[in-house]
Amino acid sequence: MADRTPAPRQDVCVVGAGPAGSLVAHRLASAGYDVTVLEAGPRFDGDREERERRMERAIRPDRGGVWGMGGERDAFSASGDRFYPLDAARVKGVGGSTLHWQGMVMRLHEADFDGDLPNDDPAWPLSYEDLRPYYAEAERALGVAGSSENPFAPPREEPHPMPAFEPSYSDSLFAKACERLGIATHAVPNARNSEGYDGRSACVGYGTCQPVCPSGAKYSADTHAEKAEDEGARVVDRAPVQRLETDGEGRVEAAVYATPDGDEHRQPAREFVLAAGGVEIPRLLLLSRSSDHPDGLANSSGAVGRYFMEHLFAGAGGTLDRETRQNHVGFITSESHQFYDDPGQAVERDGETVVPAAGDEPLSPIKLEFLNYAGPSPVELAVDADDWGDSLLSDLRDAYGDHVAMGGLVGQPPRPENRVTLDADTTDDHGNPVPDIQWSWGPRVKRTLARANEVQTAVLGELGADVEWTVGPDETGPAFHHMGTTRMGTDPAESVVNPRLRTHDVANLWVASSSVFPTAGSMNPTLTIAALALQCADHLDERL
Repeated sequence: MADRTPAPRQDVCVVGAGPAGSLVAHRLASAGYDVTVLEAGPRFDGDREERERRMERAIRPDRGGVWGMGGERDAFSASGDRFYPLDAARVKGVGGSTLHWQGMVMRLHEADFDGDLPNDDPAWPLSYEDLRPYYAEAERALGVAGSSENPFAPPREEPHPMPAFEPSYSDSLFAKACERLGIATHAVPNARNSEGYDGRSACVGYGTCQPVCPSGAKYSADTHAEKAEDEGARVVDRAPVQRLETDGEGRVEAAVYATPDGDEHRQPAREFVLAAGGVEIPRLLLLSRSSDHPDGLANSSGAVGRYFMEHLFAGAGGTLDRETRQNHVGFITSESHQFYDDPGQAVERDGETVVPAAGDEPLSPIKLEFLNYAGPSPVELAVDADDWGDSLLSDLRDAYGDHVAMGGLVGQPPRPENRVTLDADTTDDHGNPVPDIQWSWGPRVKRTLARANEVQTAVLGELGADVEWTVGPDETGPAFHHMGTTRMGTDPAESVVNPRLRTHDVANLWVASSSVFPTAGSMNPTLTIAALALQCADHLDERL
C-alpha cells in the first residue's frame, strides 16, 4: 500500500503530475529542494507488456476508454452556447494528458508574443526571446525530432535533439500539389524518438499513438515524474487536492488532499505550484474561497476561470483514384505554417487566383496539417466487420487505401464570457462542485475555419481528390488544448499571474500551465507549457 500521509513541511508542493508539474518537480528536486507532488489520478503501469495490452483494448470494437476517465470523479457541466466534451480527451494520472497525446511540439511564433498578428489579440507580457532558451531546454527534456527547414518558424539557436521523421507517402502527394499552388510544406517537430533517446527506443510504427504508444518512443510526463523521484521528490498519486488553505497573512499554508481510504490530509509547504491544467486549476482556486478570499483564491481581478480558449479543428478529405497508403503512419510528419502569420493571403496557380485574398476582418492564425491517418485503418475495418475470410478480405480491399485528408488548427481569441465556473448543483465523488465550461466560438473563429476549409479544398482539388467531407465552420470540435483561465499579465486588475508566473494576490502561489496563456495562437501548446514550467522552476529556485 502506498504511503499517502503528508510529508513534513516541504520547500515546494506541486499540484498535478502532467508535463508542467513533473518538469517543475524534477528541476527543483535536482537542485536539492524538498518537493512533494500531489496527483489526483493513479499511476499507470508503464512497462511494455502493459502498454501493449492497453493498445489492444483501444482498438477493439467497443473501444472503451483505456485511461480510466469518467464517472463521479470526473463529472462536469457544460452550460455554454456550445457543448464542451471535457472528458473526451483528458487523463488524470501520473503523466497527465501526455499519456495519450499526439506528440506535436511547435514553438509559438514571435508575432504571438508581440501581438503583431493581423487580429485583435493582445501581446504577452514576455517576449519570444525571453522564452527562447527555455524552448531549447524543453526540446531536450522531451526529446524532439525535428528539422530547421520550416521557413515560417521563429529563429532557433541549435538543431532539434533528433532528426525529423521522413515525410510519409501521402505527404509526397500533397507536397507536389502544394508546390503547384505556391504553398510551402515542411517537417513537423514531434516529441517521439526518430532514434533512440533518453533510454527510450525509436518509434517502431505501431500507429496507435492516440490513445497509447506501446513502444514508449513518444514522450510522456511520467518519465520526468520518475526522474523527480530519483532526485528525491515524492509523487503521491490518487491524492486529489480539495482546497488550498491560507494563513492570516494571505499566504498558502497547506494543500488539503483526499486519499482513497476517505481521509483528508494537509500538506504544508513554503511555496505552491499549480500544474493541473486549464480547467482544474481555476476550479481549485474557486474551491479555495474563504473569508479572506470570498471570490476564490488569487481572484481579486475576477479573471480566474475567464478567457477560456481552445483550438478548433478544420478539416477536409475524400478519396483519390490511386493508392495513398492511408494509416501507415499514426502521426503527422508534414504541415504548412504559411497561413499562420498571414491567414488571409491568396492562393494562386500559374498566375490564376485559386483562393482569393480574404477581406479586412481579422482572422486567427491557421496551422495546416497533412493527415497520415486519413480514412479507416485495416485493423479498424477488420475488427468492426461482420464477415470473415475471403469476404472480409474483399471488403478490406474495396474500403482501404485511397483516402486522403487535411486537418488544421484555428485558435480562439480571449473572450471573457468563455470561462470555467463551479456548478453547485452537481458534485464530484468528494462532494465538491464540478467545473462548468461556458464555451462559445464567436465570429472570428468561424471566419477562420471557413478560410482554412477554402485552402484545404483547393489543395485537395489540385491533388485530384474527390472531396467527400469537410469539418467547419459551423460543426467542428476542440483539440482539447485548455488555455487562458489564469491569464498572465502585468496589471493585477486584469490578470491572475505576473510574467514570472506567480499570482498577483498570493506571494507563494505559482501557476505552471497553459492556463496562463494570454492568447491561444494556433500551435499545439505542450512545448510552450514545458518551456514556461522550466522558467517557473528557475524563478522559484531564485526565490527559495
